[in-house]
Amino acid sequence: MTTRPIAKGGDVAEETGTLEQLGEELRQLRDELELKIHLASADARDEFAALEKKLDHYRARLEVVGKATEEAAEDVGDALSLLGNEIKKGYHKIRSLI
Repeated sequence: MTTRPIAKGGDVAEETGTLEQLGEELRQLRDELELKIHLASADARDEFAALEKKLDHYRARLEVVGKATEEAAEDVGDALSLLGNEIKKGYHKIRSLI
């Protein structure tokens, strides 16, 4: 699955849609890994637990994007995109471990 990065100066609704797509991709990866995690190594379980905390933060910040002004939403959206991609890389790392 791929997502496109948030463009500077883009429409807030479009940026929020992109972030929501990334959130959906993260949810799907999380669900897949959660099923496999019972058989995984301790390292993978620890990594998964750390990513759970980051995903909770991602979800909370996504709500902020919907309520923020356009300028603030762009800054928050950029940070949220970075966080989401960090979580995504972590999920792919876990996938390679199990």
